Amino acid sequence: MSKKIAIIGGGNLGTAIAEGLISSGFVLPQDIIITKRNKETLSALQAKGIKISNDNNEAVDFADYIILAVKPFQLREVLSNIKAKLDSKKHVLISVATGVWIKEMHELLNKDFAIFRAMPNTAIAIQESMTCICSSNADANQINYVKELFDQLGKTAFIEENLMDAATVLAASGTAFALRFIRADIQAGIEIGFSAATASLIAAQTAKGAADLLLIRKTHPEQEIDKVTTPKGCTIAGLNEMEHQGFSSSLIKGIVTSYKKIVNDM
Repeated sequence: MSKKIAIIGGGNLGTAIAEGLISSGFVLPQDIIITKRNKETLSALQAKGIKISNDNNEAVDFADYIILAVKPFQLREVLSNIKAKLDSKKHVLISVATGVWIKEMHELLNKDFAIFRAMPNTAIAIQESMTCICSSNADANQINYVKELFDQLGKTAFIEENLMDAATVLAASGTAFALRFIRADIQAGIEIGFSAATASLIAAQTAKGAADLLLIRKTHPEQEIDKVTTPKGCTIAGLNEMEHQGFSSSLIKGIVTSYKKIVNDM
């Protein structure tokens, strides 16, 4: 019997999850319900067979797995409102709200629910997210199901919860850092003669190909770098100039600065 999934919160993230799950064939449209106060904005999902509602309690009654795709400041109120309907023997909770710890959810619910925290990034919209996941009170079947669910939306890694802030920086903020590199690559491409459109295509596909080399071959970046750096060649000259200008150190410092910011603001 297939699991039924409720997505509480029909914003960009919630709708991207719903779209990805049905387009991958992981669940049938009729086995998903998604909620939003203004449910009329979800008509495109409804047309694909997904149930829509503005009643979170209706969604809880329907589902086995409940994805909490609301903003962090809304999560406590949402859980309080559905608390009476939740059954720890039936329901598994998955929160994608940044910065809300599993311990906080347990304290609010006063029951030993299986709870997951998942940190996807914006590439979930095209089923290419890097999603970091941690859990509490979950059994092997539940862990496997949640991993399989998010594997439909990109790649996954299970981590300790104390690394979730670091995951936010490396995987979520990291999207912005990678895009800033690509933007600089495009600007340089224009300066050396390409049109903006051609430079964008070359820069984006080159970055994608470089990432895929690591993911598919499971190699270290330096192994792939060595293949394109010939003695006295243009590649090593460019790499050395970038390092002289602080390329690697500035990127590392930026990531560490973002991490300190998120930790200190919690």
